[in-house]
Amino acid sequence: MKLSAPIHQLKRQAKLRSREQGVPLHAALDGIAADEGLASWSLLAARHGELSLAAKLYATLGDGDLVLIGARPGQGKTLVALELAIEATRAGRHSAFFSLEYTEDEARQRLGRLGNLPAGFDALFSLDCSDAISAPHIIARLADAPRGGLAVIDYLQLLDQRRDTPPLDDQVRALAAIAQRSGVTLVFISQIARSYDPAVKPVPDLADIRLPNPLDLTLFTRTCFLHGDAVHFAAT
Repeated sequence: MKLSAPIHQLKRQAKLRSREQGVPLHAALDGIAADEGLASWSLLAARHGELSLAAKLYATLGDGDLVLIGARPGQGKTLVALELAIEATRAGRHSAFFSLEYTEDEARQRLGRLGNLPAGFDALFSLDCSDAISAPHIIARLADAPRGGLAVIDYLQLLDQRRDTPPLDDQVRALAAIAQRSGVTLVFISQIARSYDPAVKPVPDLADIRLPNPLDLTLFTRTCFLHGDAVHFAAT
């Protein structure tokens, strides 16, 4: 199926739609994809020779990496994290999504909006939306995970919301240790502080992570920050 315009022109259309309609850029991109007869922008990009951000990021990851994906609301950080989980299954690896933000129905709806999932996805993917999610809970669920898998934690700051769980720094250290031992890559979605000003810098960085309580951010081995059409990912 031929596109109505080159991908770079469709991206510009999406940016204009995002501004005019006041919708997040990822939603505008998905709207453009729908106009082209495809379920999502990631599917459009994959079918027309452009690797998605998630595919590019996944290609940089190693077993046991601790990845931090940070952005303000509506910038697509959850979308990228879910697509990373899908990329893992596409490579024949197991993936998991631990969410304190969404119900199971809401999480599956978001997955459904990403378009056609790879063959065997359900056998390789697990979803956990339990209120009990914390480092000990995640470690127990990943105890038998095959090496090379990937797990998303949605999101970093919510690990710290209950008084009966260890301090956030202790939880992330415990998860970093299990990632190193098991070879499972852990992806943390993170909030960005309201003080972040895109007029000062195009994308946030580690200094803009919202931290109600102390956390050693050097525990993370990879970062991915998003804002609008700007993306920056790097090894830390």
